[in-house]
Amino acid sequence: MLNKIYDWVDERVDLTPIWRDVADHEVPEHVNPAHHFSAFVYCFGGLTFFLVVIQFLSGMFLTMYYVPDIMNAYESVKYLQNEVAYGQIVRGMHHWGASLVIVMMFLHTLRVFFQGAYKKPRELNWVIGVSIFMIILGLGFTGYLLPWDMKAYFATKVGLEIAASVPFLGGYIETLLAGGGVIGAQTLARFFAIHVFFLPAALLGLIAAHFILIRRQGISGPL
Repeated sequence: MLNKIYDWVDERVDLTPIWRDVADHEVPEHVNPAHHFSAFVYCFGGLTFFLVVIQFLSGMFLTMYYVPDIMNAYESVKYLQNEVAYGQIVRGMHHWGASLVIVMMFLHTLRVFFQGAYKKPRELNWVIGVSIFMIILGLGFTGYLLPWDMKAYFATKVGLEIAASVPFLGGYIETLLAGGGVIGAQTLARFFAIHVFFLPAALLGLIAAHFILIRRQGISGPL
């Protein structure tokens, strides 16, 4: 059955050459753990991508129940946590995944830096990778407010004060994020929009560019 479906799709969009181009791509020997124990450090990027996929899928599930307004946000999270089938598990995956993806991205960035993989001809990919790191941090910050509890409120308040301390642009950044002088309905709406629409769209575009450059330039050599 699956073969028939694949053949039907392949006949119309010519999938086989694309699949062969991916599947037949040679992987350098120095990233094979069977030959080099240190090759495990090359897994950090793939693990980061795997966690990003989990965050996207679990986040899509959470948005089906979350209500982004100050009257219902906390109650919608409580309902998801206690009443929805597997809701506690999915929310837990999203919650802990948000921390793990930052850890893995940090380790991946350290690997690239200490192995000199940011040097010519990979300077542009380094900039893209650092931009991805910044977006992931932004996703963590904007997502923290969404449960709309006391911890989220005061953590966001501290974050906005830090943003306000940026020279010259701090006031504009704080106003852009908070939507006013206090953390309220406008803040929650903006954080939700940034967390669910703007940052994920930018992240997808940068990850696509990152993979294209990796494919064109190849995996960097050993230390």
